[in-house]
Order: sequence, then C-alpha cells, then structure tokens
Amino acid sequence: MSTAPGWWLLHVDMDQFIAAVEIRRRPELRGLPVVVGGSGDPTQARQVVATASYEAREFGVHSGMPLRAAFKKCPDAVFLPTDPVAYDAASAEVMDTLRSFPVIVEVWGWDECFVGASTDDPEALARELRAAVLERTGLACSIGIGDNKVRAKLATGFGKRDSGSGAGVYRLTADNWVEVMAHRPVRELWGIGSRMSQNLNELALFTVADLAAADLDVLTKRFGPRMGAWYLSLGRGLGDTEVTDVPREPVSRSHEETFATDLVTAEEVARELRRIAVTVTREVVAEGRSVQRIAVKVRFTSFFTPIKSRKLPEITQDPEVVAAAALVLLEKFELRRPVRLLGVRVEFPRA
Repeated sequence: MSTAPGWWLLHVDMDQFIAAVEIRRRPELRGLPVVVGGSGDPTQARQVVATASYEAREFGVHSGMPLRAAFKKCPDAVFLPTDPVAYDAASAEVMDTLRSFPVIVEVWGWDECFVGASTDDPEALARELRAAVLERTGLACSIGIGDNKVRAKLATGFGKRDSGSGAGVYRLTADNWVEVMAHRPVRELWGIGSRMSQNLNELALFTVADLAAADLDVLTKRFGPRMGAWYLSLGRGLGDTEVTDVPREPVSRSHEETFATDLVTAEEVARELRRIAVTVTREVVAEGRSVQRIAVKVRFTSFFTPIKSRKLPEITQDPEVVAAAALVLLEKFELRRPVRLLGVRVEFPRA
C-alpha cells in the first residue's frame, strides 16, 4: 500500500493527558491508578472524573463517571483535584514543541491538534514528533496519519494503548479505508454518538459500509440536506484537508452548574437559571460579543437531560433580555422531578 508524496494530515492526541500531567509532577504516582476530577475528594457529591490513568481504567473508571462511583470501582486509586492552569501550561509546551517542526499546527484543545505537513514519509515525521514531545515535555502522544482530518482522527485510535496495538502511530487513508472500517459499527465513526447510531440503525444502517452505500435521499429526508450529506461522506471517510494555525473563532459560550443540593421548586430553578444566564451574558459582552441565540439545559435527578433553544428576536448585549429568554425556554420543560444541573449556552452572530 502506498500513497503519493504530498500533503498529509496528522492528528496528535496526548495519552491520558490530565493524568499524565499530574504524574509528571508527582513521579511517585507512575504505575498507580490515578483519578483526577473536581476537588479530588470522592466523598463529595456531584463531582465527576475528568480523566483516569490507564491503570485506573482497568478497574472500569472513565471520564464523566461520578467520583463516588470511581471510588467504589477502585478504592485504592489516588484521587487528585483538577488544575486547569497546569494543563494550560503543559498543553502550550506540547504545541510549541510541534511548532518547532516545519508543519502547521491547528490546536483543538488541551490534548489534541491537527498537524499539516508536506512529506514523503509521514510515519517518519510522526515518530519524530512523538519523540520530540516525549523528550521535551515528558508526555506521550499517539498520532494518526490520514489523507484528511476524518481519517487522521480515526487513525489515532488504532495507535493508542487502549486499542491494544500500542504502536503509537497508524495510517488510515483511502487505500485501506474499506479494509479497516467497512465492517465496523457506525458508532465508531468520528462525530456519531449513541443516539445518532440508533437513528442510523433504524434506517438499517449498522456498519460503516452500510452508511457508505446509503441512499442520499433517505438520509436527507431523515436528517436534512446538510447533515444527510455529511453522514454519507462520513461513511465514505471523506473530510477536510485544510489545516490552519489561525485560532478558531468561538461561536458560543456556555456555563453549567451542578448543584450540591437538588433544586426542588420551580422558583429555585428559575432563580438559578436567571443567575447563570446573566453571568454568561456579562462575560461575553465584556469581550465585545453579542448574543443571537440561547439554549437551556436541564438535568434531572434521573439524569434525563433535555435541551431547548431559541433564536432571539434581535441580537442583544442585554443580560436581562437573555435571562428573560432563558426563563421563557424554561416554561417548555416539565419540572416534575428535582433538578441537579442547569446550563445556559449563548451563541454569537455568524460573520
């Protein structure tokens, strides 16, 4: 299998990043199950795991799990509080290391980025990048190689320790897409979660091959013209090939709050929702932004989490207008159970 020399996309994904940063400054924790999240106290309610070391994952601990549940699964784990400032600094070290090479680095978060490079040996470049990051930061990463972002992103998973290969580098292109992906469930595609995979399954689309051969009209009728076409292209492994080092302009801002004590009355819910809406609006206005759309998230004690949104009649910078819109949306929820979390997302006008 060969691909002509030219432009390659590399997806760099840091291994157990948050846990690795904590272990880097506490070397004595290496090889131990480490769980990072909230205040680091698993006896406190309403706190979740931010990340877990591979050793902790072997006990069934994973991101998003309540700390209390993580403690039950692995009581001997070392529990640590999150430290965003440290993760910002460590991420900057990694990205600066990558930028020291003749490549373009598009940052997607603390622990991942896309690298665009012209090379006739992308595997050699990937190995050089991994070695440099490890040497200069003490942090390990896996790298997926692809002829577009979709394939590069998926390739990373095949090189990770979690996948069992442990190689750290994997190539996925048009040459081996069918061989590697065709038989896999649609759930394994980038951007398809459990709910969407169920929707696709209802259309008798169970595998990547099924999705790649799907009727565009059927997909369009179910998901709309834009998303229908996107799902079809995803099944075929198609994707963007452009990498830019210009920071992505944010399109929204959100605040969520999990309450130590459940909110049991509609008055309590309304009061807290209004406060959150005002807070997030003031933040974005302080940055010179305006609000065009708002979404409200409510998580009940059953963990049912509906989200409702609406476009504002006019673009605004008035926190009271946004708060009032949030309360109007709240009326669309059936508040029959106590509420454990509220969230507000404000979206900015598109340029």
